Amino acid sequence: MGPAPPLEIYGWSPFFAEHFAPYALQGLVAGRICRDHQHLYRVYTEQGEAVASVAGRVRHRASGAGEFPVVGDWVALRLLPRERRAVIQAVLPRLSKFSRKVAGSVTEEQVVAANIDTIFLTQALDDDFNLRRIERYLLLAWESGARPVVILNKADLCDRVADLVRQVEEIAPGVPVHATSARLRQGFDQLSAYLEPGRTVALLGSSGVGKSTLINRLLGRDFLRTREVRSEHSRGRHTTTHRELVVLPSGALVIDTPGLRELQLWEVAGALESAFPDIEALAVGCHFRDCRHEGEPRCAVRQAVADGALPSERLDSYLKLKVESRYLAERQDKLAQIAKKRKWRTIHKSMRSLKPKDGG
Repeated sequence: MGPAPPLEIYGWSPFFAEHFAPYALQGLVAGRICRDHQHLYRVYTEQGEAVASVAGRVRHRASGAGEFPVVGDWVALRLLPRERRAVIQAVLPRLSKFSRKVAGSVTEEQVVAANIDTIFLTQALDDDFNLRRIERYLLLAWESGARPVVILNKADLCDRVADLVRQVEEIAPGVPVHATSARLRQGFDQLSAYLEPGRTVALLGSSGVGKSTLINRLLGRDFLRTREVRSEHSRGRHTTTHRELVVLPSGALVIDTPGLRELQLWEVAGALESAFPDIEALAVGCHFRDCRHEGEPRCAVRQAVADGALPSERLDSYLKLKVESRYLAERQDKLAQIAKKRKWRTIHKSMRSLKPKDGG
């Protein structure tokens, strides 16, 4: 067996080297998480691949699931050669992360993948095509810090590809949009510009859009298992059950993710301007500076809808996402206040227990 590849193969950069320097002095090694399976990780290192778990102190310090390592993270490891495993001592700062709120009623962050350069937001050109879903994905993508690219797969199943591409371009100005057919291996030449050595691409989308097939085509071999889509409503099954980072022949890295059935927002208020630049531009002409575009007089956005310059569905989606974002922010503030009060109660209780008793 030859020597393991240098870390640059896996996306190592001066940014991570700088943050890893203190851990190197402790005799730790750097690694990038390439697979996550219920908090048991597979990690790329200069010594080869290793199976790792999280150190108890890291687990204890994590205030929520969003602070645990995820695929794409760079970590500081203590190797245990005799036990053939490693222990994650720290997670290095992230350059980017794609997050959503965990499914259900719990207000908590779920980081889907980290340190991504480009996000392939993948949608199928079949009966499940949905512009409003693309808007939601774009909102989270802009907030992640990575560059969004829309991939419209299964072009072979659609007889109006050009029209749907145009519709997506209208709701995603400035975002590249590409139509592909993974089954027929069409449209892949246009993706090569994003697949440069050491750069990381994550594929995100609903189940059944063909993400695993896309990756297999990019790899040139059947690396990820795929399954036929069920005919009713063109829904797919969750072939991918875990996140995985693999190296492509081009030297780029790609992360496959399970299909996201539910995509709830997480801290996206700052990304609304990027995801809806048309509405933000129109809002400059509103009479009231704090116009909410919900019936105020002399609203330029509502006027654009009335004139046919802005689709009403586009505005409805914007307002819905804004309300959802506002509600989530309020929930996060309340939970932060509760956590702060709980922390101070614990501190005061500890201080009282340390006070000397009278006559003691």
